[in-house]
Amino acid sequence: MSWKTAVEELLNQKFEKPVSIQSVSSVGGGSINDVYSLETTAGVFFVKKNSASRYPGMFEKEASGLELLANTNEIDTPKVVTFGSKDDDSFLILDFIQSAEKQDGFWEDFGRRLANLHKHSQDSFGLKHDNYIGSLKQSNRFYLSWTDFFREERLEAQVKLARDNRRMGGETVAAFERFYRKLEELFPKEPPALLHGDLWSGNFMVNEKGLAVIIDPAVYFGHREMDLAMSQLFGGFHASFYEAYHRNFPLEKGWQQRMDYYNLYPLMVHVNLFAGSYLESVKRILARF
Repeated sequence: MSWKTAVEELLNQKFEKPVSIQSVSSVGGGSINDVYSLETTAGVFFVKKNSASRYPGMFEKEASGLELLANTNEIDTPKVVTFGSKDDDSFLILDFIQSAEKQDGFWEDFGRRLANLHKHSQDSFGLKHDNYIGSLKQSNRFYLSWTDFFREERLEAQVKLARDNRRMGGETVAAFERFYRKLEELFPKEPPALLHGDLWSGNFMVNEKGLAVIIDPAVYFGHREMDLAMSQLFGGFHASFYEAYHRNFPLEKGWQQRMDYYNLYPLMVHVNLFAGSYLESVKRILARF
């Protein structure tokens, strides 16, 4: 069975009527996913495809994250149509987003909406299910303390993976151990906030209304400064984004100086995925600390 036939079957089940694909265009998706736009008799859809055996449950968890974000009614996300697997192919089918130019006030609106998203909370840091960040599994076990969650579920999990795969030496592991001892002093005490979890410039789009749509989440409840830090990792967003965020949900003093500490997590993810110069960035942050 071709993957297109499998997608048609998923759409048949979703819409409870025969659906046929009329045209397919490759969008590209990087090293993990093949991504396509499909014109069908039921509408235009965005389809992500990958290996079910290499990334078990990835799209089910991504769909759950998108729906959790969407249910807040704070910020736009792609609507989940359906997901499923056939043989070794997994699929996530989303409503197609027609791109346009940013409207006036785009960044202010985006910052305000993210601030409102972060006001959604729960009692513990974590999430009721694990998920992925990139192609790496992301554990979201519950903790009452942000520093415990950040140390165990974010940093130490990546440090152990890098050490086991010989991508990190003993000196850097020891530097992390010293860093852990100071975590309680670094981060302001705040309730858990609903996070996108992987908020960098490649993970938002501009829809036909000229507004931000956040995509490819790695959702959990964490410290809200994590999303802001990750947004700055590869170039950052416009200054008016951060100004609007701060007006709507003021940040504790010194938040700019804490960004590098949060970004040890995505940098370590990149160490484990790509190696390269990312480890040097980690070492520089730990050395400054």
